[in-house]
Amino acid sequence: MPELQIIGLPQSNYVWVTRIACAEKGVSCTLVPVMPHTPEVDAVHPFGKIPALRHGEVTLCESRAIAFYIDHAFDGPPLTPRDPVEGARAEQWISLVNTHIDPIAVRQYIGAHFFPRTPDGKPDRARIEGALAPLEAQIGVLDHAVAKTGYLVGSAFSLADANLMPILFYLDKMPESGAMLAKAAALKAYYDRHIARKSIAETIPPPFPGRSSWKWEG
Repeated sequence: MPELQIIGLPQSNYVWVTRIACAEKGVSCTLVPVMPHTPEVDAVHPFGKIPALRHGEVTLCESRAIAFYIDHAFDGPPLTPRDPVEGARAEQWISLVNTHIDPIAVRQYIGAHFFPRTPDGKPDRARIEGALAPLEAQIGVLDHAVAKTGYLVGSAFSLADANLMPILFYLDKMPESGAMLAKAAALKAYYDRHIARKSIAETIPPPFPGRSSWKWEG
């Protein structure tokens, strides 16, 4: 059986999603922790982004495609419901998180904290402040979505949840978003329960380079 490789930095929320998918399916994988636009990534992704997958002769890029392959190529519980309606709802939430929440929560807000590109290297307050109102609205939407069952779709953990949890992990660590999350009772309970899930707890990445822990240090 060829080695399955997940290629990309473990701190990437999308790399983490693919590792959660492997853990949920019981699939052994080897992490190749490299930056975007490195030769290992460029050999698979036409635009040099992470994650990428290599499994024997199979190469794939984009987390959704990689998760689809992991879900359908291996035995184990399905990552998305096979019922067409529930499956479509899972895909709907994956799309909503990827196209609406990630750009604000990760690319703008978290990026302004960790990769500010400011002259003194301190968090980019303008970008952070600009993200707070839409971020608070998104947390409200998510809080409502998980209030009924404790899952984004149906009554079982799915790829929709796996796709969201890394983002919530980072939001929980940041000062402004952490306070928002603490006030969103259903979403905070959802996060606290699922962060202890074996597939997630065992794949939590190390802190970003240059940081000693995930605790916010300013």
